[in-house]
Amino acid sequence: MATSLSPELHQKLSETARALRMLSLQMITEAQSGHPGGSLSAADLVTVLFFHYMTHNPHEPHWPERDRFVLSKGHGVPVVYAALAKCGYFPEEELMTLRKINSRLQGHPDHVRLPFMETSSGSLGQGLSIAQGMAMAAKLDQKKYKTYCLLGDGETQEGQIWEAAMSAPKYQLDNLIAILDFNKGQIDGYTEDVMNLSPLKAKWEAFNWEVQEIDGHDLHQIFAALNHAQISRKKPHMIIAHTIKGKGVSFMEDNIDWHGKSPSLKERDQAIEELRRH
Repeated sequence: MATSLSPELHQKLSETARALRMLSLQMITEAQSGHPGGSLSAADLVTVLFFHYMTHNPHEPHWPERDRFVLSKGHGVPVVYAALAKCGYFPEEELMTLRKINSRLQGHPDHVRLPFMETSSGSLGQGLSIAQGMAMAAKLDQKKYKTYCLLGDGETQEGQIWEAAMSAPKYQLDNLIAILDFNKGQIDGYTEDVMNLSPLKAKWEAFNWEVQEIDGHDLHQIFAALNHAQISRKKPHMIIAHTIKGKGVSFMEDNIDWHGKSPSLKERDQAIEELRRH
């Protein structure tokens, strides 16, 4: 695993993130249902994790030494499905069955139908607790794998998040890396209007986490933050990644309306064209 981002790797990851965004939009449009805003905002984070940082093997999904990935913001799963297909976990053409009857690719991850998804999610606020359990298991079993948890900002208004935030430092879970997709929007509006999270960095620091704040669309910053998280000791790690809801598509960016609705065919085509030019 490279510890610095070369121009060649930057280009490769940028192209992959663009491909994941395009696939996400195609899937959601085909389903006529889904959550494009949070899928697009998380694409760069998911790309760096699945295509560079995490240790995993699509040919042996239950390899005991694999890193664990918990998608707490389950509605953002289209971009994760796209990443899994690109990695080789299942055929890419299956992506277009999203949310259809009898499909394995439900609108929120289903661990029963897709056992290589570490957990079912969609009931917001639970993912960090699940990830903490996995990190504790690794400590007890003396395993070296890391647990990564991708959170939505709206769900950090949930009390269960803060119970996990309080207990993870008690157990010195430095193998737990939480990443907050801080796109500042949720289904009911902007987070600052629904339930203001500020001062967010100070809150996590007060709960005794090691905290970094980055641009979640800057691959160099994502790279550097994950590098730093690998060597932190005695504290769980929080990466607050400032992102843009609907990133990459002009009429979706920072537009709450695109939290949970599907594009029309015309809108999909416009969005795909914009991403191709990006």
